This record gives sequence, C-alpha cells and structure tokens, in this order.
Amino acid sequence: MSETQSPPRILVVVPTYNEHENIDRLLSKIRSQALKVDILFIDDNSQDGTADLIKSHIAKDSTIHIVERPGKMGLGTAYLAGFKWALERDYQYIMEMDADLSHDPAEIPRFYEAAQEADVVLGSRYITGVNVINWPLKRLILSYGANVYAGIILGVKIKDLTGGFKMFRREVLEKVALDRVKSNGYSFQIELTFRAMTLGFRAKEINIIFYDRTAGHSKMSKKIVREAIFMVWKLKMRQLLGRL
Repeated sequence: MSETQSPPRILVVVPTYNEHENIDRLLSKIRSQALKVDILFIDDNSQDGTADLIKSHIAKDSTIHIVERPGKMGLGTAYLAGFKWALERDYQYIMEMDADLSHDPAEIPRFYEAAQEADVVLGSRYITGVNVINWPLKRLILSYGANVYAGIILGVKIKDLTGGFKMFRREVLEKVALDRVKSNGYSFQIELTFRAMTLGFRAKEINIIFYDRTAGHSKMSKKIVREAIFMVWKLKMRQLLGRL
C-alpha cells in the first residue's frame, strides 16, 4: 500500500533528564490529538524516577518505548540515539520535541501536514514576530540574537535554527551522516538542519508558540552557548571546504 493509503509511521523522540513532573501530562496531550504516533524516550539516568514512570506507561501502551543511558550524555547524542533507533525500524517520519511541554503536542498534525511538501519541518518561534511565553528578557534576547547570528554566518533564511520542535522525513536522516554530527548542545539543532539543507533537502518553517517550562529545570548553560557560537563558524568552513 502507498503512504497515502496506510497510516503514517511517525516516531516522536523525547530526551529526558529529571522530567518526572511532566511525563503524565506530556503523554496525555500527545494522545489527545488525532494523529497517532509512537513515542521514544531517551532517558539519561534521571534521578527522580522518570524512567520508572515511563516504564509504567509502557506496560499499558506498546507504542511507548524507552532507551536508558548510563548518565547525562547531552541533548545532541540523545537525539542521535533516537534517530538511529528509528532508522532501524520502519518509521517514515521522525520528530523531536522537548519533554517539558514547551512544545505543544497539539501541533504534531501540522508538522505532518507540512512534511508532505518539505523534508525538514521546523517549528519556528520567530517567523511572525516573537512567539515565546514567559521567558526572561535576557533569555529571549540571547535566543533571538543567536538565530540572527547563525542565519547570517551560514547564509540561510531560516528564522529559528536553534528550535528543538521539528520533523524529518526518513530520507533526510538516512543521508545525513549522523556519526559526523558532533554538536551536543542546542547547536545540534543548527548543525543537523544546516547539514540537511546543504544536501539539498527542503526545509520549511511553521509558526509555533513556545511556552517556558512550568515544572522541572532548564538545561541551558554557558557551555552550551559557547558551543553554539563557535559551531556555526566550523560548519561554514566545512561547507566551504566541501567537508559536509
């Protein structure tokens, strides 16, 4: 059967580290929207019982999965582990989103709809102004400035390169050399999208509203910011030298 005749195989990859307070609400919201998806949690040895809670849901729902890692290994490697897990199975669309409900699961069908005309669909906070709720001004300026900075250096028109709410067609992750992706913070989002666009894949932004987390703690750090600042120059140099 063709993809239009059979239900799409969609996997949502969700990294977790101490997100116990958010798991029940996240799963409830994902399940309340019409499009059916599988969910893969990548847990980095959370100390608050996150993995045990996820496994209690798995016992009742075969579409929920978990990969447990021995320690906090970073956002980028978590997504790479999830992508490789998906490619070993027959998922046609692979999505990434945060566990803290800053990304609204009700938007998932819009990503799938947009992916019928694009290879990478990016949830953008900045294509219709600034759509961020409850962020401190300093954090907002840092995020917005980082996206302007990255877009200028890399020469792309994407407004939100650092966002972590996106969907890939399977073909993108098959052709991007995942083992060569070295970023491990929020610059991972920049690197993966830029690599895909350099390979000629079509990227499309759709407007989303980003909500600051109401439970748990942010994983942002100065190290993550520094990595993003220098990574865009490395990516540009690799592109110019034909090494992407």
